[in-house]
Amino acid sequence: MQRPNSSITNLKLPLISGLLRKLIQKGRLTIIDKAGRSQDFGDAEADHHVVVRFHDKALPLKLAISPTLALGEAYMDDRLTLESGSIREFLRIVTSNLAALDSHSLQIMRSRFAALRPFRVGNHKMRSRANVAHHYDLSRSLYALFLDSDWQYSCGYFPEGTETLEEAQTAKKRHIASKLLLGAGQRVLDIGCGWGGLALELARNHDVSALGITLSREQLDVARARAAHENLADRVRFDMLDYRDIDEQFDRIVSVGMFEHVGPSHYNMFFSAIARRLAPDGVGVIHAIGRRSPPGGDDPWISRYIFPGGHIPALSEVVAAVERSGLWVTDVEILRLHYADTLLHWYDRFQKNREQARALYDERFCRMWEFYLAACEMAFRQGDLMVFQLQLARDREVVPRTRDYIFEQERRV
Repeated sequence: MQRPNSSITNLKLPLISGLLRKLIQKGRLTIIDKAGRSQDFGDAEADHHVVVRFHDKALPLKLAISPTLALGEAYMDDRLTLESGSIREFLRIVTSNLAALDSHSLQIMRSRFAALRPFRVGNHKMRSRANVAHHYDLSRSLYALFLDSDWQYSCGYFPEGTETLEEAQTAKKRHIASKLLLGAGQRVLDIGCGWGGLALELARNHDVSALGITLSREQLDVARARAAHENLADRVRFDMLDYRDIDEQFDRIVSVGMFEHVGPSHYNMFFSAIARRLAPDGVGVIHAIGRRSPPGGDDPWISRYIFPGGHIPALSEVVAAVERSGLWVTDVEILRLHYADTLLHWYDRFQKNREQARALYDERFCRMWEFYLAACEMAFRQGDLMVFQLQLARDREVVPRTRDYIFEQERRV
């Protein structure tokens, strides 16, 4: 790689230089502008050095106005390229001190405006189906490139932090099953069932019947084929249904990685539906991404390109809606770094199979997808995102008084 001209260090980025000096605390970042001028940020002695080139003279202004949107779009469109280091290394350096970004005056103004968005855009049934199709109806061949063998597209569970992806996803399903307190012959509803792995495992290992619902045609086809292949179609049924259209009652209700698509204006409706469809002695588990900070807006790049209609809630938003439903919150668990580790596995697998992904789509798509995986990992590893698991019940006495049963059940399995 040709080194940037060290004699030219007066890069003129008045809109972002001050912010970058606060933001880059670990590692070393060199930015080369369109005219070839360079400027260093961070620790000059750091082992990790990433060199970025701007090919768009307007990029500094765009970054000042909307940092995450402009950064993601510039990387996708090759208006920002890496001359040294990977996009993951770059994002790790950039997110080393996210408080500096949040305190930037333009970012504060943007966040205040964005905070109103979830309440302006409602995820009614037709919009929900379109939003799901945008992401989950991509080619199943794409997801096969980076997911585990059971196609679990949600946070794994890493008790030791050293598990393989397959081990972590198996542990996640086992952990959720233990909280459901399953018994032979029970009926389970899986809201947002993905490609069917959890519902199939519950039926296979716990002698229950299950209904898995999704709004993705691709996921539905795969889930049904898997049930037929395992001779479980008589006990596990998959349908394309909205949770608002369910009119049956179930002993257990589980939802993994779907609540992020509900939207704040529908939280009351979601938990009211669970309260109505859960048997009097029923138990539910909701597993979803949340934030440790107060309620706010969402990342504009993720909302535009990855998960339209999505919203990452604060726990306070979720619990308030549960309270209004009349349900008991019988257990809460916060998983902090588990999703960061999951995303790193996905990122590494995607990179190993990148040429296959490029053949399925194109180079711009690959840059979008790797930016998505790396940015989300850093949001969990260095930002304020986490995963919560809520256990819910209509009757306070259906769940044991202490949490020991969770780990006892996991050990038995």
